[in-house]
Amino acid sequence: MHTFGKRRDIDGLRALAVIPVVLFHFGFDAFSGGFVGVDVFFVISGFLITSILLRDISAGRFSFVDFWARRARRIIPALSVVILATLALGWLLLTAKDFSELGRTVRYQSLFVSNLLFMREHGYFEPASDLKPLLHTWSLAVEEQYYILFPLIMVVMVRFFRHWRWLLLGVLLVSFGLNLACVEHKPAFTFFSLPTRAWELLCGAMLAVLPAPRRAVRPWVYQAVGLSGMLAVLLAVFTFDRSTLFPGWAALLPVLGTTALIWSGAQGPGPAARLLSLKPLVWVGLLSYSLYLWHWPVYVYANTLSIDGIQPLEAVGWMGLALTMAWLSLRYVELPFREKRLLAGRTAILAGGLAVIVVLVTLGSAIRSADGVPGRLSGKALEYAQAREWRAGQMNCMTVMPSSSIDEACLIGAEHAKPPTQVFWGDSHAAALMPAIERNVRDEGRSVWLFSMGGCPPILSDELRAHCKDFNQQAMDRILSLGIRDVVLASNWSLYVYGREDGDRKLLLSARDDTAQAEQRMAAAIQARVAALREAGVEVWLFKEVPLQGKGVINRLTSLARVGRSADGLGRPLQEHLTRQRFIASVFASLSEADPGVHVIDPAPLMCTDGVCNIAVQGALQYKDEDHLSDAGGARLSPLFAPVLLGTSHP
Repeated sequence: MHTFGKRRDIDGLRALAVIPVVLFHFGFDAFSGGFVGVDVFFVISGFLITSILLRDISAGRFSFVDFWARRARRIIPALSVVILATLALGWLLLTAKDFSELGRTVRYQSLFVSNLLFMREHGYFEPASDLKPLLHTWSLAVEEQYYILFPLIMVVMVRFFRHWRWLLLGVLLVSFGLNLACVEHKPAFTFFSLPTRAWELLCGAMLAVLPAPRRAVRPWVYQAVGLSGMLAVLLAVFTFDRSTLFPGWAALLPVLGTTALIWSGAQGPGPAARLLSLKPLVWVGLLSYSLYLWHWPVYVYANTLSIDGIQPLEAVGWMGLALTMAWLSLRYVELPFREKRLLAGRTAILAGGLAVIVVLVTLGSAIRSADGVPGRLSGKALEYAQAREWRAGQMNCMTVMPSSSIDEACLIGAEHAKPPTQVFWGDSHAAALMPAIERNVRDEGRSVWLFSMGGCPPILSDELRAHCKDFNQQAMDRILSLGIRDVVLASNWSLYVYGREDGDRKLLLSARDDTAQAEQRMAAAIQARVAALREAGVEVWLFKEVPLQGKGVINRLTSLARVGRSADGLGRPLQEHLTRQRFIASVFASLSEADPGVHVIDPAPLMCTDGVCNIAVQGALQYKDEDHLSDAGGARLSPLFAPVLLGTSHP
């Protein structure tokens, strides 16, 4: 059905794809479904590529080398420039860990498989993904894989199958069915993989191979179809959001809407086609590839350098920068190659593309092997980076393997001290308190036990994993046999009730992800543990959770330090912390009010000032990551434990 002349409406359709993506990523809530712009791109690509393939195959002049040379000329130059610029900024701004991850992404994307890397990591909509400067290349990887495989499939089908269009439709339906089958249980695979996304490109492909209609389509038909298609795309852009199960059935709305717009525009100049052909939209459409490439690294680095996130007015400025970079990229990178002013021959462009791939793979691998080149950092940036490693022995005092025994528990304090009568017991958050414990007991010539196992709260519950139950039972037995008088229970309590804020729910006490049920189980489990300890004559100290910080905000400190910006005032709003801890706080309060032998220790008053739970205090980083205290942060809490560790709680 394709007419091979210039389609201004398709250029405008590219604008309809890229504008919502950019606005969605920069946080404009009205465009909550702007991510569907990628699906619009997929349909356009499937249509245009298949049109070219069918034309050349039908004329008997198709060449795989020519096809891949054209793709290399279109894709590689601008992408390579953006990758190199992203690496240069990463060298200046990123922590060693994040720069190492960027190096790995460069290696994967240079081999056209970055989507495979991202599907093994955090989901596309999770906060952690906002820190990956090349996350957006997943869609390019999907298209590149399609460009490699589809020409082979197309040639075989056209040459050896009489009814090859039905076969192509069958492949489309299989891909769509796989998408439906996997979207709920394997969301990352469904979102990022070619097999579950191919049907979107194939919708455009099917449109390209449709036989020409025997009679002209009535104007009102294609006009209505075009308007309906535009409405469908816009409906997805403005009504979908991060909670939409996607792609799944939902992706039909933007995909079929785009298909309708392309079909309608080929029939005649209806209202939708005329709207898409407006000069401003066509201009943005011509920039769309470079704009898509540049906007995400600009967003990530802008977000990295912001104290409290990108504000709307700032977002407009950063988008303006992305648009400027896109225009420069189109004029000085894309067009010289596309118009064959540079590397005009197919051998030259393929050889040049291969050379660039080798260079980028080597560069990415070198950065990864060098662990992100930590030697780049100096001054305050280096200090922050070093603060993100525990150096007080916390890892040596934490049981991390399910097969480990509590015999590995730590005795902290002075050597040859009297047998301790205090125990700190909990998950890795208990281990993080080790500097505070040492500061209190070592100078006093005393010692204390630390029982800690990562991911295991010190509660009494059948919902815990088997190794946690075993560890906790050993801890309880040891407490009874040692004649312990005081036990401090410390944990990332909210983790087991609400999950991580990046979407990780694997440690929930409720397997059904039922918040009310998880709260009930946690309350019962804490009450049961406290009751067991009190029955044994032990004083119980319930240590409230330290304020959690937002995902990626710790990484931001290094970037701020690299550009000389202060971290003062950076941290989680106190009210957010109190809201997340409201239920646990009520459980603790009810236990302490009912029994004078149960005490509550709250770190928030010490850690939070002027309504903010600070990440850094007087230049010292208080956290090693978003929820674990650093050495300095742990030591700073030592006054909170004086009553229990110095024995002032007993007569």
